[in-house]
Amino acid sequence: MTRLISTLGIVVLFGALAWAQQSGGPGTQQQESKPPVQPGQLAPPAQPGAPVQTPQPQTGQSQPAPPPRTPQSQNPKQPGDTRSILKVRTNLVIVPVTVKNRDAQLIGDLQRDEFRVFCDNVEQQIVYFTSDPYPLSAVVLIDDDLSIKSADQVQKSLTAISGGFGPNDEVAIVTYDQFPNTVSEFSFNNDLLFTQLKRLDLHSHYPGSPVGGPLTSGATSNGHSLETGAPTTLGVQQQKQDKDMDDAVYAAGQMLQSRGRDRRKIIFLISDGNNSRSNEHTLDQTLQLLLKSDVSVYSISVGHALGQKESTRLERYATSTGGDTFYAGKDRGLENLYASVTEQARNQYTITFQPQDTDRGKDYHSIEVRVRRPDLDVTARQGYYQSGLH
Repeated sequence: MTRLISTLGIVVLFGALAWAQQSGGPGTQQQESKPPVQPGQLAPPAQPGAPVQTPQPQTGQSQPAPPPRTPQSQNPKQPGDTRSILKVRTNLVIVPVTVKNRDAQLIGDLQRDEFRVFCDNVEQQIVYFTSDPYPLSAVVLIDDDLSIKSADQVQKSLTAISGGFGPNDEVAIVTYDQFPNTVSEFSFNNDLLFTQLKRLDLHSHYPGSPVGGPLTSGATSNGHSLETGAPTTLGVQQQKQDKDMDDAVYAAGQMLQSRGRDRRKIIFLISDGNNSRSNEHTLDQTLQLLLKSDVSVYSISVGHALGQKESTRLERYATSTGGDTFYAGKDRGLENLYASVTEQARNQYTITFQPQDTDRGKDYHSIEVRVRRPDLDVTARQGYYQSGLH
């Protein structure tokens, strides 16, 4: 009887131990049941202290390869993504403005609310305004077929041009007669600019002479040629102009076209204003290029005075683009003019506006800038081309 009771106790004990192992009873660590992770899904976050498990692919199944990383984007647009690339056309017009008093002195203390800008006679809102000076990108464009007197005057003063430019200014040198000739490309090196100007040798001609000398009509007697017997004009003959100034200005404008809008782009034109009729580009075509490229022309007229026919074209280039015209006197006066050009070009107000209520069917639009303070002269570009806006 005692043996039977002992046997039953052993059976009950083993049964209890087996039940405890199956039900996760005390003394055992039960594995939590989790849904299998499918390929391409992120595994749920692990519990603190739990080992990190990486799901393994099931036998016979292949996992999709990760998408290739393109160099254009680390996060390429996926199907169904509603994001889009927005391209904005600002249509901003930049207007450099020079303000002088009646003594031709620059005025630099005007504030934004003292300016008014009109486009096609409609007042515009000023979007941006600053009086900070701009670095210059300049093409020094020199007439290489001046009279002997004018050429000599310019030759003596050329090195003074470099004194008006600073270390942040880039300058190129171009001469022209029938064709433009690039003497030097854009450079920030002022010492190099000085050297190149010093070495520049300008050509010249006798006034009224097509070949450079006063005795161009040959031997004469009583107003008739001894060679042909035909009547001649005593003295020198009228010079036939073969200088293409419009083409030279156009070429300088093309050189400046690619310079940034964060720079003041100018053509530093030294000329007697004479121009042939054989230019490939007209005055209007050249002005259109300059206005589209935000280029201003500063003309220095040598050999002619204000109002003379030859100076009119120089004035037209300057007035239309917001530059200025200076008239050379003595050698020392010419050197002072060089400094005035760069000072005026650098120290301009900059007004920016986005045209409103204008005729979008037109390409050219007029600009007028006014100041509220009395007795001041305002100089600014006279217009812009819609097709030239960025």
